[in-house]
Amino acid sequence: MRQATLAELAERGYQGLTVENVAERSGVHKTTVYRRWGGVEGLISDALELARDEPWPIPDTGSVEGDLRGVVQLVRTGFDDPELGPVSTAFVAAAVQDAAAARALHEFFAARHEQSAEVVRRAVARGELPDVVDPSEVIRVAVAPVYYRLFVAHEPVTERDADRAADAALAAARAGVL
Repeated sequence: MRQATLAELAERGYQGLTVENVAERSGVHKTTVYRRWGGVEGLISDALELARDEPWPIPDTGSVEGDLRGVVQLVRTGFDDPELGPVSTAFVAAAVQDAAAARALHEFFAARHEQSAEVVRRAVARGELPDVVDPSEVIRVAVAPVYYRLFVAHEPVTERDADRAADAALAAARAGVL
């Protein structure tokens, strides 16, 4: 069911997602879907759980600059990807409209930020950052401009934009602000 939901999101986006299409794609009756998942929002929440558990290739370049830039680039390219981009955007759209989807998206981001925070913990261990930094906050500050450009300003995010966001977060972390 999760794979069918992801495939439908990739093809049709959040606005085009229907229980009927997911049921047909997965080969089950729509009443089964309604009974188990309750509707589109339940399907999206379930698909987000699957996405949360997918491996996240945390960069390990040997430097905090390279690692943090790599994390932000992963976020940027995830939204640019022809297959993943529409799904990622649909998850955000669903979270705006549904509390269960919002909780699932929050859990997804919390897991990704915790995994990504490893690049900051490694930097602290190497002496590249002060030990007072909050690793999760550094990640949040680094990736926030990507989300702002995509979902608030509706602007494309270039590789340079992503690197600049990572560099700004790194400067704040080095200054002890984060």
